[in-house]
Amino acid sequence: MSDVAIDFPLILVCLVFGSGLLWMLDAVFFAPGRKRLINELQIQYPSWNTSGSSDASKYEARVAATASEPLVIEYAKSFFPVLLVVFVLRSFIVEPFQIPSSSMVPTLQVGDYILVNKYTYGIRLPVIRTKVLNLNEPQRGDVMVFFPPHMNDTYFIKRVVGLPGDTVRYRNKQLYINGEQVERSPAPEFTSSSSRERIEFEHLGDEEYLIQVDTSRATRDFSVVVKPGHYFMMGDNRDNSSDSRVWGQVPEKDIVGKAFAVWMHWDSFVSIPSFNRAGLIE
Repeated sequence: MSDVAIDFPLILVCLVFGSGLLWMLDAVFFAPGRKRLINELQIQYPSWNTSGSSDASKYEARVAATASEPLVIEYAKSFFPVLLVVFVLRSFIVEPFQIPSSSMVPTLQVGDYILVNKYTYGIRLPVIRTKVLNLNEPQRGDVMVFFPPHMNDTYFIKRVVGLPGDTVRYRNKQLYINGEQVERSPAPEFTSSSSRERIEFEHLGDEEYLIQVDTSRATRDFSVVVKPGHYFMMGDNRDNSSDSRVWGQVPEKDIVGKAFAVWMHWDSFVSIPSFNRAGLIE
């Protein structure tokens, strides 16, 4: 999936902890000092603490200047709650992504904006990726976001076709799992933009989804056993996908989450966003 060069999770963690730390330091060290100065002013100029006189106006202005928070503290206190909510939602519940390539066509199109469930496969700490709570395991047919072994700082999205211990074989554009041919069936209601490409249903486990094959392109046949704690990933656009056939299997520690819905489609900033593709991902 794409190819995000900026480490947004790390930036978000820094912003949350930075703004929270500034707020805490002000509350513990600086705010009491400002309050103490105000009390000293009240003791020093008790006669000014009455309204309706020029001296009172000067007193009130001086108290206001003494009590005012530095601008950086105001920003920290304003943004910290918002950043904390975004941090919790994005890190542990759901995260949005944008599809930049055609490797998952026809399931996902370039410009689709998707939602990824971050807790389906367990709760992980952001940035360091350590799993702290085991929940479910990936299943064959799941559409999963992960960090691939060859670009371990970049999000990718593919479909899980092989679980640990599976024998995955691909021959003549046909997928086999543990020696059994994965069933495919025609999808006449779906057509490709090219006469060379064919769209079909593939049935893997309990999942039924669409794949696209290019009949004009030769495909390298292979057979591999999935290593313990690893997953074999393939794109639905079988002849136009860089996946586990190219860069290997995905270790469990590099899983990000399960993609479950498309919520918007937006090709580019010069186009109008569309919601006609909104729905669950099969």
